[in-house]
Amino acid sequence: MIHDAPMSSSSASQPWLNAMGSRHFLDWLAEQTVSLAFTTYQTGKLFFVGRKPDHSISVFERTYNHCMGMWASPDARTLWVSSRFQLWRFEQAPAQVVPYRQPEGTLAEGDDEQPIPQWTTRGYDVAYIPRIGYTTGHVDVHDVAVDADGRVIFVNTMFGCLATVSETANFQPLWQPPFLSALVPEDRCHLNGLAMREGRPAFVSVVSRSDVADGWRDRRRDGGCVIDIESGEPACTGLSMPHSPRWYRDRLWVLNSGTGEFGCVDAVTGKFEPVAFCPGYMRGLSFRGDYAIVTLSKPRHATFQGLDLDERLQQRDAEPQCGLQIINLNTGTVEHWLRLDGNLVTELYDSAVLPGVRQPMAVGFKTNEIERLMLIAEPGEF
Repeated sequence: MIHDAPMSSSSASQPWLNAMGSRHFLDWLAEQTVSLAFTTYQTGKLFFVGRKPDHSISVFERTYNHCMGMWASPDARTLWVSSRFQLWRFEQAPAQVVPYRQPEGTLAEGDDEQPIPQWTTRGYDVAYIPRIGYTTGHVDVHDVAVDADGRVIFVNTMFGCLATVSETANFQPLWQPPFLSALVPEDRCHLNGLAMREGRPAFVSVVSRSDVADGWRDRRRDGGCVIDIESGEPACTGLSMPHSPRWYRDRLWVLNSGTGEFGCVDAVTGKFEPVAFCPGYMRGLSFRGDYAIVTLSKPRHATFQGLDLDERLQQRDAEPQCGLQIINLNTGTVEHWLRLDGNLVTELYDSAVLPGVRQPMAVGFKTNEIERLMLIAEPGEF
């Protein structure tokens, strides 16, 4: 059985987005006791995918302009999401505390309309509420993580560095590749990915080691590498548009996006070892048990074209897809997937796993929910 969840525009009866899952996609969510979140900067949407009480698929989304990198705490209580010029921290609350709910299946879940009181929670168990926002400026934030001390760290792609938030400035730089000669907003190497190891930044991915403005575009086919932060030396070279390095189960995983390959880096030789081919441009990577969750985009514009991915898709008589692929780490098999079909969403960025959450939603800024929501902490003392 294919699960289909059309999302319809408030001004038209035709769906603007179809979310179609593989035969056992919802079973996998139930077995793993998780829901999933992912972002698309193309239309500025944060999506949540879960299970309704009747065991059908739930797709909920809110508008956060140009949202990209995201991070979820292991208990799923905290969520960090980057937007065009801000970095937001969301905190979890019971969905029942949110005053009103937009009917599922509408464009932006009611972002463009006033909510109607008689609508109910429709089975949502968790709500993510934006609590703290930091203004970073448009520095093109990509991957986001939180270290062992609770400090948020993000990839500042425009300046080619790792950074954290500041109470008095747009950001505080923490580290940059040794081949960059200046901290300037020129996106020289397209530093885009961050891998944490034991709660500390360990590896980053760059599309090239260029030290001139926008120089990375000339090295998209094989100039990419993963850099060891401690040594400043490459841990793996010869990659094509690498993204999302992750340290998981004592191995360094990475998306070789320009070839459509998900794989890992051999710790001895430093060579990339493909595990699975995915039919699309990959940019988000998260894990749950024996599975990797990868986000796919349709390579529509020039940045994604002219890469080996194009030829490999032709060889397989396949069209690029937009959605999620769930890969078994032991076999390299794509066991489950979620496809998104629609003209407004063709590119995804990051993904996050939300353990213990069945049907999540979020509070946005375009309705009066956020004005009416009142959660009061325990009384304190002077």
